[in-house]
Amino acid sequence: MTSSEIPEGFSLVRRIGPFDAASLPAGLLSSHSLKAGRWGWVQITEGAVRMVWEDEPLRSEELVAPASVLIPPETVHHLEVAGPFKLQIAFLERESAD
Repeated sequence: MTSSEIPEGFSLVRRIGPFDAASLPAGLLSSHSLKAGRWGWVQITEGAVRMVWEDEPLRSEELVAPASVLIPPETVHHLEVAGPFKLQIAFLERESAD
């Protein structure tokens, strides 16, 4: 996914960043998950980061700009960085099907 538009079927709750190596919150580099019902959408605009999914089996993916990844609720993950990058994170909720 590389679009800068919010994925279809989701609405924006809030956005944080942009972050680089000097400003990235340390908590994003250690294991964490999003609360129930809350999705994360990481957009890499420069450089590259590695997304590590800590579910079974442990897996990771290199995200090279321009790139984005949608993170499901309650999924344990963390970022790994090894060079310059810029990214921002949007927190999303699924739109209701009224």
